[in-house]
Amino acid sequence: MKKFLSLPQEKQSRIVTAAMTLFGEVGYKKAYISEIAMSAGISKALIFHYFSSKRGLYSYLVYYTGKIVMTEAQEKREMLSKDFFERAVISTKFRLTIKSRYPAMSKFMESVYIEDDREVASDIERLLAIATDMHTKVDLAPGEERMLKSGVDPSQVVSLVDKYTEGVISGWDSNSSIDETIREVSGCLSMLKHNLCNP
Repeated sequence: MKKFLSLPQEKQSRIVTAAMTLFGEVGYKKAYISEIAMSAGISKALIFHYFSSKRGLYSYLVYYTGKIVMTEAQEKREMLSKDFFERAVISTKFRLTIKSRYPAMSKFMESVYIEDDREVASDIERLLAIATDMHTKVDLAPGEERMLKSGVDPSQVVSLVDKYTEGVISGWDSNSSIDETIREVSGCLSMLKHNLCNP
């Protein structure tokens, strides 16, 4: 790993992007080191030299992804002081920013949710733990259900907002403006809040 980290940043990025793209497209089992190496413009032997194995490369990608997500999330601490609907807007903007800055990583992260190869199960658990922790910070906080009108089911509200924001994120592409998308999300969630919450 030290040898990989001592490479110029541009070369590291090429290898990481090639690996994330292929793992994201075909999954762990069907991703071949030879294809990753060809896409990155290096030899297959160098991949093994840097990471020892395909599993070693995958483990590094999980570590790299988690590190970036946590670093970016540090800038979103304002999420803790907002209500559920505002946190959902902030979370959506955060995830769109990640998708915009790191398109290959977004594809890789999406693939993690459906990856079923036992060889990388523990790596996936680590990454999903980070995602779950961040998602928990967005969900209704203890006592926040009191903001909802009588008869409104909190779990259905969370499910509705989750499905809406997931749809926005999965349908977003880099030709769209993040700010415009977030204005639309904010407007929709404000309307939902107005109809479901006490004045």
